[in-house]
Amino acid sequence: MKFKFKKYWRKTSLKNVEDGKFLLEHIFLLKPKNFLEIGVFHGVTSRNVCELLHIIHGNNFKFTGIDLFENDEKALNNEFAPKTKFSNPIKNFFYKYVSKFDPYSYQSVQNLLSKFNNNINIIKGNSNIVLKEINLNKFDYVFLDGGHKYETVINDLKCLNKIILNKGIIMCDDYNLTYAPGIKKAIDEFVSNNNYNLQIFNERFAEISLKSK
Repeated sequence: MKFKFKKYWRKTSLKNVEDGKFLLEHIFLLKPKNFLEIGVFHGVTSRNVCELLHIIHGNNFKFTGIDLFENDEKALNNEFAPKTKFSNPIKNFFYKYVSKFDPYSYQSVQNLLSKFNNNINIIKGNSNIVLKEINLNKFDYVFLDGGHKYETVINDLKCLNKIILNKGIIMCDDYNLTYAPGIKKAIDEFVSNNNYNLQIFNERFAEISLKSK
């Protein structure tokens, strides 16, 4: 696969080029048509995924993204807040004085993905609530990179259980993140309780699926 992970001059949790490359290759291998991303942030992964799915399926794909798009401490409820300030002063200047918009905002992500307006659905809200309100039966691949607290992750996984039962895949990010051990705890508990298959890639990604018979 020649497609490269691009950062679009924004922040992304997939800073390592090899991690971004691996995720795209994993998606290319499975070729999902209905993709769900929890934790959109600046929309970098979202844009890369949409570009790849368009290469694979043309316009015959759907992408749904969920994020709080919120930095308010009260709204985050002691969650691990994303660091939105750029270390690069040029980028800080650009977004503050030139583009004059916050790249971590609903409208900013919509703009970044505008090329795929007919294929996307970006939802602003708490995943623990939103996942109980939308139809999950259609999704065949989930990239879970939302809240990092144990309670948030385990609740997300429980809501997403039907996707696994429908032979879909949940790819969790930050499995071994040292400052957020609740992620690993939640994943391990969910997999053990349901007797699912767990594979760890790049010491970072945790793939959850049904066990092969």
